[in-house]
Amino acid sequence: MYYPLAKSLLFQFGPERAHEMTIKLMKHTGRTPLNYLYRQNIPDNPVSVMGLDFCNPVGLAAGMDKDGECLDAFGALGFGHLEVGTVTPKAQDGNAKPRLFRLVDAEGIINRMGFNNKGIDYLIQQIKQTKYKGIIGINIGKNFTTPVEQGKDDYLICLEKAYSYASYIAVNISSPNTPGLRTLQYGEALDDLLSALMARRNELATEHGKVVPLAVKIAPDLSDSELEQIADSLVRHGVDGVIATNTTLDRSMVEGLHYAEETGGLSGRPLQNASTVIIRKLHHYLNDQLPIIGVGGIDSAVAAKEKILAGAKLVQIYSGFIYKGPDLIRQISQII
Repeated sequence: MYYPLAKSLLFQFGPERAHEMTIKLMKHTGRTPLNYLYRQNIPDNPVSVMGLDFCNPVGLAAGMDKDGECLDAFGALGFGHLEVGTVTPKAQDGNAKPRLFRLVDAEGIINRMGFNNKGIDYLIQQIKQTKYKGIIGINIGKNFTTPVEQGKDDYLICLEKAYSYASYIAVNISSPNTPGLRTLQYGEALDDLLSALMARRNELATEHGKVVPLAVKIAPDLSDSELEQIADSLVRHGVDGVIATNTTLDRSMVEGLHYAEETGGLSGRPLQNASTVIIRKLHHYLNDQLPIIGVGGIDSAVAAKEKILAGAKLVQIYSGFIYKGPDLIRQISQII
């Protein structure tokens, strides 16, 4: 692979500019013979989760391909599934720049992107055009201008529009970059949201003659009691899976490093242990009643194996993929 050279070139640019350049390149080469530059043949290592058959347990986490513009390209890299988004009902610019920072010494990233995306309708058009036949998860959220009290309406809009095109739908209530969003993880707010989403999902299943699994993405910054309450709500409402975890607000692992004090969610290696701890505790509280997709700080096959041993059935990568490159997919798939 050419990744070490590509990485050295891309890291000469700011992180958001590098991301934009990568997405543009992959968008325009994904369906052409030029995808040989990054195409990989990953041996099958099948696993069944949420009633879906994955060719291998390594997925692309949400945030990398927010608008689903590079499904063919990321599929060529050999991922077992692709999660696109987070997408909202209406297009939005996200937070002011700069909003993405590399903590190179810690192999971490801080972002406060704010759900920048081109909207659910644009995403659906990209899925309609793709030749990728693998598992696609659509990660949904609420618009910045929608009050948290009305956030449920945005999730329902996205659920209805995504239903025909998603292999599964991920409900993002754990981003730290949309004010008030994380309050939807708790108590009555969570029960109200899940009740509405599951009721509508069941109606859509009857209308379309198929059940699209619903998973909820949670934060790593949860107390044991909060985690236990979330697990109870997920089980009671019949949710199909849980994605653990999103980025963290904790800076203890990067204290003193350049950019460490920037606001936003921290991902990458500094999140590795914290997300694994959440997975282990969540697995205990869930008592194997629904599967966990492990994400957060996976930068090696060993780190991925730790997530599996903690109770995850699948893993997803993002920051580790940026720092380590496409061969990380093969390394993980071979060991788990």
